[in-house]
Amino acid sequence: MPPRRRTDPADGRAALAVWRADPVGVPTAARRTAVRFTLEELAGVAPGNAVEVRVPPDGAVQAVDGPRHTRGTPPNVVETDAQTWLGLATGALTWESAVADGRIRASGERADLREWLPLQAARHRG
Repeated sequence: MPPRRRTDPADGRAALAVWRADPVGVPTAARRTAVRFTLEELAGVAPGNAVEVRVPPDGAVQAVDGPRHTRGTPPNVVETDAQTWLGLATGALTWESAVADGRIRASGERADLREWLPLQAARHRG
C-alpha cells in the first residue's frame, strides 16, 4: 500500500517552482512544502521502513525496503538540510558530491539513496 500523502502534488510542484526561482530566498512555507512533497515522493518510489530520511526542521520519512525499525535510533539514517535535499531531489546536486562535501550525514548499510535520486516528479519543471 502506498504511503498516505499529506501534500497535494500540485502544491508540491508549485513549491518546487518557487524554490527553483530563488533557492536562497525561498519563503519558509514554500521550502517546507517542497521538502515534504519530495520526501513523500521518495517514499512512493522507494517504499519501506528501512531508512529514515530527515530534513530538519521540515520533515522526515521512512523509505526503502528492508527490515522494519520500531524502537530507538534507526540503524539506517540519512540527514541533511533543506537546500541539499531539494538539490538532490531535483538533480541540481548529485549524491556523490553532497557526500563528498559533507552535506549529508548517512549511517547504516542501506543509507545510500542514489538509486532513487533525483526524483522524477521533482525533475519536472512544468
